[in-house]
Amino acid sequence: MPFALLASTFATVFLAELGDKTQLAILSISGTSNRPGAVFAGSAVALVLASLVGAAAGGSLSSVIPTDGLQLAAAAGFLIIGTRLILRSGAGTGEDSDTPAP
Repeated sequence: MPFALLASTFATVFLAELGDKTQLAILSISGTSNRPGAVFAGSAVALVLASLVGAAAGGSLSSVIPTDGLQLAAAAGFLIIGTRLILRSGAGTGEDSDTPAP
């Protein structure tokens, strides 16, 4: 079943990366350069290295921390980040707003 793991990892990362700030940065860099191949190569190597660090860290952590604990920590982290983003955008009192904070 290594193909199933490979396919699900590819699909997850591919969909997660669509439209994110990394893709927008690559679009911007490519638009100001006449060498899109070099931009592609640089961004591809960067993504591969970042994924390598994540996979190595996850493998190392899973030998020390149970998988359920890692999943719980990741879920809590995403919930905290998401909640903070929602509160900051919905409150209208963020740093970018003209409305003073209470």
